[in-house]
Amino acid sequence: MTYQGQIPTASSAETPAQDAQAIQIKALYIEDDPINRLVVRDMLGVVGIGYEEGVDGPDGLAKLEGGEFDIVLVDLRMPGMDGLEVTRQIRARCDAKAAVPIVVITADTGSGIQQDCQDAGAQDLLLKPVAMQPLLDTICLQVLSSNPDMEMI
Repeated sequence: MTYQGQIPTASSAETPAQDAQAIQIKALYIEDDPINRLVVRDMLGVVGIGYEEGVDGPDGLAKLEGGEFDIVLVDLRMPGMDGLEVTRQIRARCDAKAAVPIVVITADTGSGIQQDCQDAGAQDLLLKPVAMQPLLDTICLQVLSSNPDMEMI
């Protein structure tokens, strides 16, 4: 797990963000702050990544239940059910959705946060404020890593 993503070495494009334009990705972003949801929605829209949002942990889990997603982005600090609990509940599923890549997004740089996220089952961690390139690179890296047979269009 890394901060701010890494560029995959086996990609056919120069950067993972360029891969986003060549593959169809659908993301679920679980975030309680409407401004943060708007910012991420705008970033994903620039490269045509499909997007759905959950306004809190339970809403996000319900959206996951009813949809098909290539990646879940989840805020760490939310009232009620935090991102770690959302991640644990996804990993505890008994279906294919249990394997969806999860990236935690947080402004919390406290000691042990990265390990806590990894222990809960997240693949990566991004720090807020999230910049477009690291977000897109991380999404593409995680989606392509978990779906090596994903076809480019």
